[in-house]
Amino acid sequence: MTGDRRPHLYDVHVELGAKIVPFGGWEMPLNYPAGTLAEHLACRRDAVVFDVSHLGTVRATGDVLDDLQHALSNDLSKIAPGRAQYTHLLNERGGVEDDIIVWWVGEGQFDVMPNASNTDRVTAAIPGHDVTSERCVLAVQGPMARERLAQVDSRLADISRFHVRQIDLEGVEVRIAGTGYTGEDGIEIAVPNEAAEAVLRRLLAAGITAAGLGARDTLRLEAALPLHGHELGPDITPLEARLGWVVGWNKPEFTGRAALLAQRERGPERLLSAVVANGRQPLREGAVVTVDGEELGTLSSGNYSPILERGIGLGFLRGDLAVDTSVALEIRGREVSGSVVKPPFVRKAT
Repeated sequence: MTGDRRPHLYDVHVELGAKIVPFGGWEMPLNYPAGTLAEHLACRRDAVVFDVSHLGTVRATGDVLDDLQHALSNDLSKIAPGRAQYTHLLNERGGVEDDIIVWWVGEGQFDVMPNASNTDRVTAAIPGHDVTSERCVLAVQGPMARERLAQVDSRLADISRFHVRQIDLEGVEVRIAGTGYTGEDGIEIAVPNEAAEAVLRRLLAAGITAAGLGARDTLRLEAALPLHGHELGPDITPLEARLGWVVGWNKPEFTGRAALLAQRERGPERLLSAVVANGRQPLREGAVVTVDGEELGTLSSGNYSPILERGIGLGFLRGDLAVDTSVALEIRGREVSGSVVKPPFVRKAT
């Protein structure tokens, strides 16, 4: 792991018994002593907290709205200050260089949140500066997230989905957003480094379970949420990933618009699809998917679903493939049967 960055809370994670692994140029917690399965179930049934400080924050201020509109795929005119929006940074071919959440904090104040390894790319594309090293981001997720957060501070719980707010907490300015990456209700808290440990310990004291990247991946897969480098990438368009709603088609110009218009006209040849195994065998990235010996595509992600107790996977398959189609997959030299399903695999707890 030589050369990887450590999050500000690294020593706290070690104290809590985390297994540390390299991820996106960082040393991050994979899981804690209870294990990934327990952390996954805690998120589906109660509430967990992830340290996602490896995600970037590029802060853009001033008269930058037009620049963001040109650089990013979604249309910020659909929202307003105090809101957040999911969007893409595209190349001229329409491929996804990164998927991003924009926090429109206030008038002329934007926090653009790229993936860990893409912060430099985003900084080069928009008029902002990298403040990743100055703050921690704690993501509290789960059906009990708001009830647990209210024990810490009622204002943390009182934030609507895809809204953004600034509050004073632990004597510092904290930015919170009703966003997440598990399919459950969630709130993300961006807190300056000097107060991050105190905030994390208050969250844990409120009964929120610490969770690592292992559970974050199995949770996002159950929710059929894309991961950059798997379901999104420079050679994958939003249309192929079934994310056409992330494209502001009515904007006069943005990077990649012409290529996406052409693909929309002819229709994508491949589409992101969801596959469930007929048994407990975990599905794996790279598995070839076939019907009657005809190759349909390969899986971009795969794992075991703790909720369904079956293997699940996402992959780019032939565009005309119907839901409920029976398929075969080759997993480590063994044929596994399954079927195409409508995503997500697991829906938000009620």
